[in-house]
Amino acid sequence: MRRQWLSVGLAALCVAVGVPAHAWAATSGTTAQRTVTTAVRPVVDMEATVLAAQIDPRRPDNTLTPGAKSSVLAVEQALQAQGLLNAQWVDGYFGTVTISAYAAYQRTLGYTGLAANGLPGTTSLTKLGQNRYTVVNTIGPGAKVPRDGYVVNARTQAMLAQAQRLLGYPLVLDQGSYNPGGDPTSAGTHDGGGVVDIAVTGMTAARRTAVARALRQVGFAAWVRNPDQGDWPWHIHAAAINDTDLSSQAQHQVGDYYLGLNGLANQGPDDGPQVPIRTWEQYQRGQ
Repeated sequence: MRRQWLSVGLAALCVAVGVPAHAWAATSGTTAQRTVTTAVRPVVDMEATVLAAQIDPRRPDNTLTPGAKSSVLAVEQALQAQGLLNAQWVDGYFGTVTISAYAAYQRTLGYTGLAANGLPGTTSLTKLGQNRYTVVNTIGPGAKVPRDGYVVNARTQAMLAQAQRLLGYPLVLDQGSYNPGGDPTSAGTHDGGGVVDIAVTGMTAARRTAVARALRQVGFAAWVRNPDQGDWPWHIHAAAINDTDLSSQAQHQVGDYYLGLNGLANQGPDDGPQVPIRTWEQYQRGQ
């Protein structure tokens, strides 16, 4: 009975791990001389990794972004193997040094501009991890599309559409994305994707707050901006969390949002409506 159980058990194990039965060699039929080992690659969660790349550089300490450590470690180990990151920075913390190393890697692929902004994109992240790790939960900005006479990407468009559904009325832009050299008061935040300004002409204070709340609910870092804060009219500024086309300045705003700040140069406390912070993908999953 023992010999029969062992035979059946080995056969079942072969099926479970996908190894042909002939790969097992036995002696007198009672024990296996060989064991089959399957190399399990680390898993890199792209959503968590990109989020850490936005938050960690803005932290005043080395606190790790929850849920991102193992993914960031795998990416940093791959950057180290490429000779782009010193071992002392392989720590699961996607800080400014890792951002710079990742941007350097993107440039080795021939990328420039937004494509070499230090935020992992699906293509670069997958190429970096070839034979090293597996990428899951991939995200991307999608194609550029028109809106209200401006340009946004498909992901931002979908987020705005859902915010409108929550509010029950349309939102009109007074500045879009991919606008380098545009409004100088924007300090480069609109140079990349994922960032828009919402027109608030005729809105009450309550409605402005409601719009900012809806934008936050679907995954924007959003604030009502007033003339006392800078050389601009009333508007709502919104940056899509985890948009991989974010300019460096917009990345910093997203990081500040997670740290309870207002996204301005003075790094004051967040003055917007308080809602659970989530990405667009988390909102879609009901998280």
